[in-house]
Amino acid sequence: MIQSPIPSKKPPITGARPPKFNFWTSLGTTLSVAILVASLFTFWTPASLFSNRLSESLAKAVNSKPAPAHSLPTQTLYAAPHIGLVSGHWGEEKPGFVCPDGTKESDVNLEITTLVRQKLVEQGYSVDLFKEFDPNLRQYRGLLLLSIHTDTCTYIDDSATGFKLASSLYSDSNNSKIQRISACMIDRYSATTHLSFINLTTDDMTKFHGFEEVNTDTPTLVMEPGYLNLDRDLLTKTPDLVAQGIVDGLLCYLKNQPMIATQTPALMP
Repeated sequence: MIQSPIPSKKPPITGARPPKFNFWTSLGTTLSVAILVASLFTFWTPASLFSNRLSESLAKAVNSKPAPAHSLPTQTLYAAPHIGLVSGHWGEEKPGFVCPDGTKESDVNLEITTLVRQKLVEQGYSVDLFKEFDPNLRQYRGLLLLSIHTDTCTYIDDSATGFKLASSLYSDSNNSKIQRISACMIDRYSATTHLSFINLTTDDMTKFHGFEEVNTDTPTLVMEPGYLNLDRDLLTKTPDLVAQGIVDGLLCYLKNQPMIATQTPALMP
């Protein structure tokens, strides 16, 4: 039997076979690249790439030098000093005194107190406005707390005109801050409004309920800027003047302004 010879093995393929050249494929690729390049030059010409604004910005960026660290200002945050104002009878069902024509003490108090707050804010102070019964009064701490009320509409006699001022029964009567505030308020308010100071206090003033809630570090006072009877026109027709008189007194204390020696109120009834 004659056996067929065993075919020899082919050598292994060591590399990929180079692709055949295709003329039409190469032409399409070339045209695509040409169109893309032409589009880029159409939209991004040197004029649009380097406009005046961009050129100036690049020039500034290149020529500018970073400021040395020691020349940069240091930002310091200061806490704004707080002042507390209580608008008498605001937020209560009972508005305080009600005059025969319907004028309510609470409305008069709120208008005056709001103006005081506005004027103090303009002076750079942070002012908190409180209602008569306000939970935020608990342990309130500030430069001072002033409660503003107006006196009765009822005619008493011709001497029932003027303003009253008293500190809290819970405050130290020898507290130099309270004495200074009281003296400033009397001096400036009387000078601005031409009302006389009435050195008379009541338990409602010295034992004002909100005073015992406030932090003991906060000087507390209550003021009645006039009567809703004989001082009615001043209180209702010129509330801005009344507010200015109160602000003048507070600024006298807050800015430690010079003051002519004047009468100070009785701190205890």
